[in-house]
Amino acid sequence: MTRILTGGLAKDEVAGALRALDLDGFDVEVSNDMDAAVLLRGGRADYYLGTCHTGAGASLGLLLGLLGGAVCHTFGRSVPREDEVAALLRGGTRVFGFGLDQIPGTVPVLARAIAAHRP
Repeated sequence: MTRILTGGLAKDEVAGALRALDLDGFDVEVSNDMDAAVLLRGGRADYYLGTCHTGAGASLGLLLGLLGGAVCHTFGRSVPREDEVAALLRGGTRVFGFGLDQIPGTVPVLARAIAAHRP
């Protein structure tokens, strides 16, 4: 089971978008950045998807500070490509930020890439 935490301004919307994809093996939970950092650091969660207005600031600020830049990436207000996300996942990225206006395009790309990345 892959545990994905959602946080930020549109955490409920991101969780709903993930659940609507109905991908097997995903446990989606609405969280906040502090709890997510503890769960990710402790190995009790696998990924965090955070949103804010720009996707570059509040979406990942605390997680970036506590977990480090090596595991965090922001797409800002752009929609990523699956190959881009796959490369980030292979490199160890587990925390993703994006603009709340990019949810419809970004969440499916992230979810498919995470599903394909699982062992």
